[in-house]
Amino acid sequence: MSSGVDWTQPWYAPWRALGEPVAAAVQLGASPAAALNSMGCAPVRFVGQEELPAGTAYERFIFESGCCPVRPGLHDFFNGLAWLRFPHTKRALNRLQAQEIARAGVGARRGPVRDAITVFDENGALLFAPPPLWEALEARAWRELFVDLRPLWAQARFMVFGHALLEQLASPRKGLTAHVWRGQCAIDSEAGDDAWLSLQCTPERLAAKPFTPLPVLGVPGWWAGNENFSFYDDSFVFRPRQRPEQHPSAATSSPGGT
Repeated sequence: MSSGVDWTQPWYAPWRALGEPVAAAVQLGASPAAALNSMGCAPVRFVGQEELPAGTAYERFIFESGCCPVRPGLHDFFNGLAWLRFPHTKRALNRLQAQEIARAGVGARRGPVRDAITVFDENGALLFAPPPLWEALEARAWRELFVDLRPLWAQARFMVFGHALLEQLASPRKGLTAHVWRGQCAIDSEAGDDAWLSLQCTPERLAAKPFTPLPVLGVPGWWAGNENFSFYDDSFVFRPRQRPEQHPSAATSSPGGT
């Protein structure tokens, strides 16, 4: 499991203390579920995927049983780490998912709340940053954000939350993009991050999709290539903000989003 994870990469720094021992236990023969359970700090018990009854919604099963099914591979590995690192937030998101499923069932469309939860749970990130960085990010003013204001990134803190994005970053590529939730305080502790984020997870806030897309390898210090500022000239990744008159159907069709 750990063979594809370079724990020295900056995006894995907040996850390394949990991830390395879990991965090491799997390498020694433990099942992924047993390795995650050995950390002893999650609000769920990890079980094998075969424990999920056929026809039962995954999110509802977790909510009702207190058990989280785990398959081999990096995707569920990082999801398990998220339960360990953000227990209150993951529980809040799961509760909302279960409530939405109970209210509307599982259909072809998730609805705005479940859709937002899925987006953030899979590809979300947190950014605590000075206002000028946020203004540039929201304007998709990429050269201002990453070049002109580059010194301000020393005052920022960026953390990938989504387990699918963490999995994809095992093989980093330029177009990988996070859906960023703006941190409102300069908390710099595991418990503080989790407590703050869990309180933001309300149906109203999530339905409004308070996320802004950010190509993660553009973050200063995260990728050697972005030291050459022509890195940000790639309009297929660092796309300008769409004009209102443009058709919204392409809003999420590109890595840089809109």
